[in-house]
Amino acid sequence: MLRRNPSGHMPTVSKKSFVDPTAIICGKVIVEENVFIGPYAVIRADEVNEQGQMEAITIKKDTNIQDGVVIHSKAGAAVTIGERSSIAHRSIVHGPCTIGDDVFIGFNSVVFNTQIGDGCVIRHNCVVDGINLPNLFHIPPMTNIGSEEDLGNILPVTPDFVAFSASVVSANHALVKGYQKMTNEL
Repeated sequence: MLRRNPSGHMPTVSKKSFVDPTAIICGKVIVEENVFIGPYAVIRADEVNEQGQMEAITIKKDTNIQDGVVIHSKAGAAVTIGERSSIAHRSIVHGPCTIGDDVFIGFNSVVFNTQIGDGCVIRHNCVVDGINLPNLFHIPPMTNIGSEEDLGNILPVTPDFVAFSASVVSANHALVKGYQKMTNEL
């Protein structure tokens, strides 16, 4: 469901993307082409800053937002999710936040007030809060990271995780095409 926010902004969604009918996209949200937004996802850009302004939540092309994901932003701050990225089931992305290209964020993870570099893999049940994560970092399952000091124990992404991330993106591209075809048949 696409909804206007109290400021009057309406989402902009590419016709080449698929939004599940149970998902809610509200306000100043931009969804580029070939994006999959799964069941019960909520993407809500409706808070304003002290000047009454807000930045957009932008989901770039070839990205997938899976079942039950919540994306929101505090005080109108921007959220940008890069190309070919995957936000897995029931994760929360809360702005201000920038997620690079080719990023995988695992099930039930929380990302807040942070920048995540290109090619990072954040596994399931992680919290990444208030840090700039450089390119190609791998955050192991159930890790909480909130300072530069925490990064000293983190290893770079391995080729296996790069391949896994690419396979998730590919599977969701097929879903976009499949669901669009079904919609056109009805």
